[in-house]
Amino acid sequence: MRAWVVDRPGPIGSGPLVAVDRPVPEPAAGEVGVRVLACGVCRTDLHLAEGDLAPRGERVVPGHEIVGEVTGLGPGASRFRPGDRIGAAWLRGTCGSCRFCRAGRENLCPRARFTGWDADGGYAEHAVVPEAWAYRLPADLDPVTAAPLLCAGIVGYRALRTAELPPGGRLGIYGFGASAHVVAQVAIAQGARVHVLTRAGTARRLALELGAVSAGPADGVPPEPLDAAITFAPVGELVPVALRALDAGGTLAVAGIHLTPIPELDYGRELFRERTLRSVTAHTRADGEEFLRLATALRLRPRTVRRRLQDAAATLADLAADRITGAAVLDPAAGPADGA
Repeated sequence: MRAWVVDRPGPIGSGPLVAVDRPVPEPAAGEVGVRVLACGVCRTDLHLAEGDLAPRGERVVPGHEIVGEVTGLGPGASRFRPGDRIGAAWLRGTCGSCRFCRAGRENLCPRARFTGWDADGGYAEHAVVPEAWAYRLPADLDPVTAAPLLCAGIVGYRALRTAELPPGGRLGIYGFGASAHVVAQVAIAQGARVHVLTRAGTARRLALELGAVSAGPADGVPPEPLDAAITFAPVGELVPVALRALDAGGTLAVAGIHLTPIPELDYGRELFRERTLRSVTAHTRADGEEFLRLATALRLRPRTVRRRLQDAAATLADLAADRITGAAVLDPAAGPADGA
């Protein structure tokens, strides 16, 4: 099968992603084999390729927004049947016995495993997925549309909840990529006033198309104080900027697995008056199930850019250079006309 692996992590221009031919993987106990129908391209994949996240194995296949069709069952696997449509997300497994797992906070498990980091992911024609960590998807849901929901959507939804936005509140979103543009749709559908702050002009235009009240530069000031904010851009310098934009009692949620250093904070300007700074770590299966039900009810449709599997390296380079508006999705079945 065709696949991509992270060979030698480094700047995306150095070619850290390498195309390879590999045997189709066989599902082990409790796993299912899937034919990959689509795999979303996440900024975390870029962090892995560039070495911002230390490799956890040699030549791992990245990709953790997998939509696939079940092709085979490993020993003991019984939750799905061949032909079923399923999704796989970032969190791939936990110990199930630590204090976090027992408390329903499996996202904090110290022995958690992640798709495309600890085990091969979806930048390939086939993959294997632990059945206990897979999501059942409607057969009629377009795979390219569904793929970004599986990480950008789920983790973004957790970030929105972590920010504790009150009903009808004022939300600031810093950075407007795959996750942010899904979260904005959820917040707007629930009655929030959304202000987007991001450096890319195309992303600002998309934000306004989706119903944002305003869209300005990443280091700008929203036109009204915010009840809550989320930073999706992996830029630590935006943390004090977003804190200063909060009203009294507001909460800033920092989403993303990697962040450049945060400057020294000024207590009086940025934290006083009970402003709260929180981080977001992965997601739980409950988050995934809840968000996917909500996405169906709201008929969420991420703005996607379909790319060929063979163009995975070029797609990551485009993501690094802010040339992707919305969410990029790799389609193993895509032909030349879909590579734009």
